[in-house]
Amino acid sequence: MDSTSASDIVIIHGNSHPDLANLVAERMGVKSGGCSVFHKTNRETMVEIGDSVRGKDIYIIQTGTKDANNNIMELLIMAYACKTSSARSIVGVIPYLPYSKQCKMRKRGCIVSKLLAKMMCTSGLTHIITMDLHQKEIQGFFDIPVDNLRASPFLLQYIQESIPDYRNSVIVARNPNSAKKATSYAERLRLGIGVIHGEHKEAESDQVDGRYSPPPNSSYDVADTVEMCLPATPSRARTISVSVGVPEHPQKVKPPLNLVGDVNGRIAIMVDDLIDDVQSFVAAADVLKENGACKIYVLATHGLLSSDAPRLIEESAIDEVVVTNTIPHEVQKLQCHKIKTIDISILIAEAIRRIHNKESMSYLFRNVTLED
Repeated sequence: MDSTSASDIVIIHGNSHPDLANLVAERMGVKSGGCSVFHKTNRETMVEIGDSVRGKDIYIIQTGTKDANNNIMELLIMAYACKTSSARSIVGVIPYLPYSKQCKMRKRGCIVSKLLAKMMCTSGLTHIITMDLHQKEIQGFFDIPVDNLRASPFLLQYIQESIPDYRNSVIVARNPNSAKKATSYAERLRLGIGVIHGEHKEAESDQVDGRYSPPPNSSYDVADTVEMCLPATPSRARTISVSVGVPEHPQKVKPPLNLVGDVNGRIAIMVDDLIDDVQSFVAAADVLKENGACKIYVLATHGLLSSDAPRLIEESAIDEVVVTNTIPHEVQKLQCHKIKTIDISILIAEAIRRIHNKESMSYLFRNVTLED
């Protein structure tokens, strides 16, 4: 990659993933800016930028980790510090966007991704570079441009080069929600697809939350009264009203985990965007093993691997877990020899170079479809 002129570009980073920031800066041939981020004794975040940023393009590399709240505050304070120091543009490079799974309204909660997007825009960020958002529609929460890069070419290359006899593989969706991503991988590799359907634990939507307050029972309600008062016209004769108040929504009953597709004597490759709580992956691997899969791989872009994920993976039927380095997981790799890492710093460096040189980003999105 051609070196980028260091005259008006500054790369700074917080404490979330300094190794990735240094890799990106090294690939671009620039020095990582002098920015110190630390916490005072009262846990307040302090940011000190040592170099001048006036009139320069600032790229803040800060990903989401298990310490998501501190990661976010560091990013916001760094962006606002650059804004008040007269930086020309401030680009947030966030390989894994925290709170991206909270992008839908759930019960009495809120859409946290929307709140986070507003905070980032207000802090002074003028552009966002991220990778494999949990839902692509999150881009619409931002009032600034968002480039959602894809790590799938790296994972596809790994399958072709590092999995022996990958032609004897089946791409498996861990649940029906992942079927589109699995289909995309299967079509590119000319492989078959399998889908695991069912539920291995009680769904969140099925848990009691004190919302059961049905309308009062009566022989007839207001709608019925209005119905009886209206004249019987031909059009109304075809109108059917419910017999007792507001009908109750039927409870969803999910069957036990079962596999749709054939993996007997074949290699099963599960693909997803994030591996955090691995219990669902372990349960899916057990189903695949029961159906005769000879080897089981799990590929994902982001490897958060929270809690006791390394131990569960080590004791499971999964043979290998492959993730990219969007999130640091060196400690987890020491605890589990099945975890492997793919470096995607070259993709981030190329995106920064193109944005800085005002080049088209379309090359990085060639052949990308809605399912990717």
